[in-house]
Amino acid sequence: MSKKKRLIMLCYTALCSLYLYAQPRVMGIEEMFRLADENSESIRIYKTGKEATDEQLKAAKAQRLPDINLSVSASYWGNGRLWDRDFGNATKIEMPHFGNNFALEAQQVIYAGGAINSGIELAELNKLIAELDQQKNRQDIRFLLVGYYLDLYKLKNQGYVLEKNIELTDQVIANMVARREQGTALKNDITRYELQKETLKQQLTQVKDACKILNHQLVTTLHLPRETKIIPDSTLVNIPIQTLSEQQWQDMAGKSNLTLQQTQTGVQINEQKVKQERSERLPQIALVAAEHLDGPITIEVPVLDNNFNYWYVGIGVKYNISSLFKNNRKLKQARLNVRKAQETHRLTIEQVENAVQANYTNLQTAYSDLRTQEKRVELANENYSVTNNRYQNELALLTDMLDASNAKLSADLGLVNARINVIYHYYKMKYITHTL
Repeated sequence: MSKKKRLIMLCYTALCSLYLYAQPRVMGIEEMFRLADENSESIRIYKTGKEATDEQLKAAKAQRLPDINLSVSASYWGNGRLWDRDFGNATKIEMPHFGNNFALEAQQVIYAGGAINSGIELAELNKLIAELDQQKNRQDIRFLLVGYYLDLYKLKNQGYVLEKNIELTDQVIANMVARREQGTALKNDITRYELQKETLKQQLTQVKDACKILNHQLVTTLHLPRETKIIPDSTLVNIPIQTLSEQQWQDMAGKSNLTLQQTQTGVQINEQKVKQERSERLPQIALVAAEHLDGPITIEVPVLDNNFNYWYVGIGVKYNISSLFKNNRKLKQARLNVRKAQETHRLTIEQVENAVQANYTNLQTAYSDLRTQEKRVELANENYSVTNNRYQNELALLTDMLDASNAKLSADLGLVNARINVIYHYYKMKYITHTL
C-alpha cells in the first residue's frame, strides 16, 4: 500500500472515530459500572492506596529477617602520648600510622514479646481496610452514577411525554382552527390552547437543559469524550427487581455492608495495638554473631602493628525495665481505643439497620405509588377521551378540555417518576447493603 493511501486511510479512520464519538450512545447500567471501574480517577486513587498497603505488609514481614551490618574503614593514626596519673613525665609513643577496621555483625530476633507478629497482623488489617475503602468507594461511585443515570432517564421520559402532549395540543389547535372556519369555535379558545402549547415548550426546554447537565456529569465521571451523548437503555424499567423481605435485606446488609466490616476491622486493629504496647514490657531475645578484623592492636604499649581477628556467636537479651512504669498510660489508652472501636461498631450496626428499614419502607411506598399512578393514568386517559368526544360534539367547555389535558399530562409524568422511584429505591437498597 502506498504512503498516500495509508494517509487517506488514517484520516478516514480518525474522522470515523470522531463521528462515532459524537453519536448518541445507548448505555445500560452494567456497562456504566464497567466504564467506571476502568476510568474513574477516584477508584484509581484507592487502588493505588491498596498497592501501598501491600508494600507495607511486605515491609512488616521483612522484620522477621535477620539484621546484618557491615562496616569497613581505613584511617591515619597519629603518634600517642603517655602521662603519669598527674599528667607528668610525658612520653611520646610511636604509632603505626595506618589503621584498618572490618566488622560483620548479624542478629536474628527469636523473641520480641509478639511485637513482630503483631506488626504483621496490623499491616494485614491495614491492607484489609484499604481493600474495604476501595470497595466502598466503588459502591459510592456506582450509586452516584445510578443517581445521575436515573435522573437522566426520568428527564428523557418527561421530555418524551411533553413532546407527545405538544403533538396532541397541535392536533387540538388544528381541529379548533377548522371549527373556527366553520364558525363553531372562538379565537379565544385557540389562543388559550396556544398558550398551553408555549408552556409545554418551555417545560421541554428546561428538561433538555437539565439533560445536558446530567449528561456532562456522567461523561466526566466516566472519562468519555466530551461529545458523547448518553442515552439510557429503554429496557431499564423492565429490569428484574428482587422481591425480598425486610429481614432478608437486613441479613444481606449484615454480611455485605462494607462500613460494618470497616468498623469490625477497626476493633481488630486496636486490639493489635494493645498487643504491641504489651510487647514493650517484655524482653527481646536474639541470636547474635560477629566477625571483626582490626589493626593495629592498641591495647598494648608499645602498640603492635598487627591485625587482630576475632569472632563470636551467642544469645543477646534486651529488657527495657523502665517500660514497666512508663507504658502503663499508653496501654490504658490502647485499651480505651478498643472499647471506643467496639462502641463505634455497635453504633454502625444500629445505623445500617435503621437505613435498611427506612429504605425498605420507602421501596414499599414507591410500589404503592406506582400502582396508584398506573390507575391514575388509566383514569386520566379515559377522562381525556370522553371529554374530547364531548367537546367535539359541543357538549363540553374548553375549560373541561384544558383540565382533562392537564390531568393527562400530570398522570403521564407521575407514572414515569413512579417507575423510576421504584428502581431508585431498589438500587439504594443494594447500595446500603453494598451489593451494587
